Amino acid sequence: MWLSSLHRITGLLLSAGAIALAVWLIGLAGGPQSYGAVHEVFAASWFKVLLVGWTFSFFLHLANGVRHLAWDVGAGFDPRTINASGLTVIVVAVLATAVFSWLAIL
Repeated sequence: MWLSSLHRITGLLLSAGAIALAVWLIGLAGGPQSYGAVHEVFAASWFKVLLVGWTFSFFLHLANGVRHLAWDVGAGFDPRTINASGLTVIVVAVLATAVFSWLAIL
């Protein structure tokens, strides 16, 4: 049940991330001065924490979406498989976020 709630929350967070992406694109389209103002905020350390959070939200939402696709075809409804797939979703999201964030820093 908590993974279902987390799936919905990450969907909302991804919507906020889409708004941030739109602001960045508008700043980019507005020219060097406009982009400089947006870049100043987006390059801040506190914003990078948000980026990692959005990355985690993306990977968790993606992995849980694949889990739901399996359920849509009728697979994985026994309690042991539900628990194992839930744990797999969390592990995949954490590992993918760590790898993606590490590669972004390089």
